[in-house]
Amino acid sequence: MATQNHPGAEDEGSGRAAERPEPSTGRPDRPDPSDDAPDLEDVYGRLDRVDDPELDRSIVELGYVERVAVDGGRVEVAFVLPTAWCSPAFAWMMATGIRDEVGSLPAVEAVRVDLRDHMHGEEINHGVNEGLAFDEAFDDADSGIEAVREKLDEKARLARQFHAFDALLDAGLTPAQVADLRLEDVDPAFEADRAAVPLREGAVTVTLPAEPLTDYLEKARATGLVSGEADRLFADRDGEPFDAEAFEEVRRQSRVADANVTGQGAICSALHEARNGVVADD
Repeated sequence: MATQNHPGAEDEGSGRAAERPEPSTGRPDRPDPSDDAPDLEDVYGRLDRVDDPELDRSIVELGYVERVAVDGGRVEVAFVLPTAWCSPAFAWMMATGIRDEVGSLPAVEAVRVDLRDHMHGEEINHGVNEGLAFDEAFDDADSGIEAVREKLDEKARLARQFHAFDALLDAGLTPAQVADLRLEDVDPAFEADRAAVPLREGAVTVTLPAEPLTDYLEKARATGLVSGEADRLFADRDGEPFDAEAFEEVRRQSRVADANVTGQGAICSALHEARNGVVADD
């Protein structure tokens, strides 16, 4: 059985700290590298797709993953949050994300999720591992989990939009040009690490760092704001397109969302370090 504990945790039965290896070091804890069991790095790759929905960051990057154990086609993932009272809805989203992402690996037959040291850990672990809906695990839930997820995704979209705005303005676009952009107007993969926006009917092309734009497009597509080439690229907090006169107000809304995500992230990071001794990646 291949097992990895979070850095700083003790390997069960050995009394030593087991750190996650770099991909290039091989997997010395895999007794038979020829078997069909999922690879630990593949599991971590899927876990990296699971985000803390409030902070819009990967649970791997945040240091929430405490232990991964692979036994044949069965995978167990233990994770811990910054506090025992983190929102059960947010914890549920992370737990179901772990289950679904890891479970999508071809070699995985079953996934067990173990949320540790949380006031609702028993209900969440039971519900997620038994395939229940959120309102089946929590009888007093007053809304479905999808409505909560939509609100958090919209906040994340606005926060990412703020950084996309700044990148476009720094590249020389005017607020009116930014407000009027459509998906067909941008090339997020113009060249390595650079995006491009043709202006004046293609007579001039400005380039900018790709990451703020591609990060924004990822969330804009996930929220359904952008799908067709003619769709407006940006929107206000209600998902509505805006004109040049409203640009500064929409930028302010986006800056507030970004400040909220960043500020909450700093609080959670400090709590996670104090409680669990984990320092998240910057």
